[in-house]
Amino acid sequence: MTHPLIERTEPNLLEDTFEYSLPPRILFDGPLVEYIEGKPVQFEPKEARSRDLVISDTTFRDGQQARPPYTVDQMVRIYDLMSKLGGPSGIIRQTEFFLYTKNDRETLDRCRSLDRPYPECTGWIRAVKGDFRLVKEAGLKETGMLTSCSDYHIFNKLKFSSRKECMDAYCDVVAAAFEAGVRPRCHLEDITRADIDGFVLPFADRLMEMSAGVSEELSVKLRLCDTMGFGLCYPGVRLPRSIPKLVYKLNRECGVPSDRLEWHGHNDFHKVHANGLAAWLYGCNAVNTTLFGFGERTGNPPLEAALIEYIALMGDTRGIETRVITELAEYMRSIGLPIPGNYPFVGKAFNTTRAGIHAGGLRQDERIYNIFDTEKLLGRPPRVAITDKSGVDGVAIWVNELFGLTGNDRIKKTRIHALARWVMDQYEVEGRLTAISDEELEEKARELLKDLWAKYKGNA
Repeated sequence: MTHPLIERTEPNLLEDTFEYSLPPRILFDGPLVEYIEGKPVQFEPKEARSRDLVISDTTFRDGQQARPPYTVDQMVRIYDLMSKLGGPSGIIRQTEFFLYTKNDRETLDRCRSLDRPYPECTGWIRAVKGDFRLVKEAGLKETGMLTSCSDYHIFNKLKFSSRKECMDAYCDVVAAAFEAGVRPRCHLEDITRADIDGFVLPFADRLMEMSAGVSEELSVKLRLCDTMGFGLCYPGVRLPRSIPKLVYKLNRECGVPSDRLEWHGHNDFHKVHANGLAAWLYGCNAVNTTLFGFGERTGNPPLEAALIEYIALMGDTRGIETRVITELAEYMRSIGLPIPGNYPFVGKAFNTTRAGIHAGGLRQDERIYNIFDTEKLLGRPPRVAITDKSGVDGVAIWVNELFGLTGNDRIKKTRIHALARWVMDQYEVEGRLTAISDEELEEKARELLKDLWAKYKGNA
């Protein structure tokens, strides 16, 4: 087979995928195929787009297990920003709170007093009947509870003498939730290391039988907890690590509706975000996340990444206020949350280039080296950091940004030769090894580009 050149005189920028005003769209050529018990099963990505895909949040629960506790004021502020971020249709649908301390309960009361429709406030308790008193007193309609499902937990941690004893104990607590008028969300801890056919599916069957006897508002939800990050999204992987097979069996064999399935991952093997997307595509409506992925050990699916992925999958923002991602990052930094400089979307250097050849591309067309319109979506225009690798192009971009010049108003690099020469002398003559700060460059620009400074900055 040969592949003849398709000649063009104008660029084909593949804008059906790379529409610069949005994150690049996720487009599919056909169905996803997974083999279930040796037979091919097709999953149609278009069906995922037609389902009510949502994001849930555990910043105030799992996210607090990796840092000193937030203050009440901090949690209320984060909740308020999160509500604004998710938009009026509630793409960020729910968040969960501990209920055990005075601070927990005060935070919950203050968040609910803001009267935001989303995210809905839910609880988290132990799988203990007495804890439902806390949920009932708080007036919550739903709570998560731990129902660990691998034999590592059933026998080695919880010390049950049999699987039946364990399942009976869990179901007693579910019945107590129904009696209290609270929807139980069973957190199937360590599911990617569990005996799926021997325990998980029979447990799900029993939960669906119990749910058949109550109203839809009380019917059990299942959170699939990839506690150790063992889950894999690749086709053909064996259970219990296969996300496609897990979701398929619970959804289509046990009859758990997609809107009652939720994925909760951990990032021990750097797969947490891709695994969350796979859960969406294969039939799970909710992906559980934390702000900036900050959670126990290696963290959880990053909330902001899930939002960007959601926009890419749907093809529009659906009311998501993407600039609030930057506002949240700035607030989190102000209260001591460390965000690495190269962290996607919010790191201080995520769209900053230090390479002269990249700076040259940015100067000609920022789409060449910027992932999408980061100024429009995140309030973060692409930047250059000035080092010995920046070249004249990098200095020209920095100068145009300093003076706020765009389009045809941009200054040509021939006019900033003196400043570019000073930069190179810092490294070639002075032996400098660090990047040059904005403050240093501004001082030199005022000195070496006096005419430009006077024109665009005046007496500033």
